[in-house]
Amino acid sequence: MEIKELKVTIGDVCEGYFNDAEEGVVGYSDQLDIRPKYQREFVYKDNQRDEVIRTVMKGLPLNVIYWVDRGEEFEDDPDVPRYEVLDGQQRTISVCEYVDGSFSVDDKYFYNLPSDQKKKILDYEMFVYVCEGTDSEKLEWFKIINIAGEQLTEQELRNAVYAGSWVSDAKRYFSKTGCAADTLAGDYLKGSSIRQEYLETAISWAANAEGKTIEAYMAQHQNDPSAVILWNYFRSVIDWVQAIFPKKRKEMKGLPWGLFYNTHGKRTDLDPKKLEAEIQRLMGDEDVTKKSGIYEYLLTGEEKKLSIRAFDRRDALAAYEKQGHKCTICGEEFEFEQMHADHITPWSKGGKTTPDNCQMLCRDCNLKKGAQ
Repeated sequence: MEIKELKVTIGDVCEGYFNDAEEGVVGYSDQLDIRPKYQREFVYKDNQRDEVIRTVMKGLPLNVIYWVDRGEEFEDDPDVPRYEVLDGQQRTISVCEYVDGSFSVDDKYFYNLPSDQKKKILDYEMFVYVCEGTDSEKLEWFKIINIAGEQLTEQELRNAVYAGSWVSDAKRYFSKTGCAADTLAGDYLKGSSIRQEYLETAISWAANAEGKTIEAYMAQHQNDPSAVILWNYFRSVIDWVQAIFPKKRKEMKGLPWGLFYNTHGKRTDLDPKKLEAEIQRLMGDEDVTKKSGIYEYLLTGEEKKLSIRAFDRRDALAAYEKQGHKCTICGEEFEFEQMHADHITPWSKGGKTTPDNCQMLCRDCNLKKGAQ
């Protein structure tokens, strides 16, 4: 891992400054992505922004700013690197916006300042560290420095490490309020697109399909010219969900649909009408306490996904006393705390969590029964 100090002035960083909601924020003669396209548009509050400018005016040091060398050539010139701001985005935007004349501090705009004060600001040296190294080294380093302020998410850290044409295009689909993923699948995804949670979800699903980690998947595709393969995969997942479970319910939001698709997407025995009838039945079953687990249960048959309602202590004690403290299967006597309340008729065969369907079993007998 190489971390080197770079001497740059505010004047250098403001050269070619451009700020656009869609296209992102660039500076440093187009060599620096201050805020890449479609990254979350967090901005300082006015008092935070003003304090940055006052600090510069007084000649006091700003905190360290971190850039990452993207490993790309600038306009086909191998001697001119491309950078992306990892930490210090809002401080950088604040000074650039002030020099650009977008706001005043203490009733003074930059263009109203005396020439010597303007020069002092433009010549102010920013304390910048540029990070280079292997992907794993950079990711570890970025996690270490990401300890204060508006912290980056895990995916934002990955975006910095694997910055390139593929990440930029992936953000177009997944990383903006009202983006294509939000429009297509907002009812199925949890989190926020601008905090990169939609992107993280999509990549994790695609990586799982190939037996890879998110990092390995991003490293593989880092230099791809577009993220259309990821987008097409994501659309396939959502198309499958909508075909198999066409009725939208709030319980569907945030489920790992891509993982379900990777395992069950090629099955031909999933009948949407029969599945919907089962969903309606299970939604109305009071013993099913985890309604969001219904979908995975219908795909896997794993009853534990439903968190079937357990017998309360009162009903269990009543059954324990009625049985004379003995297990109904082995006939041995046990302390109450050594026994489990069990459905006489299993829930899967129509048994309900009611007192007349409760029996007390010892731990071993209950485990044996459950394994049958």
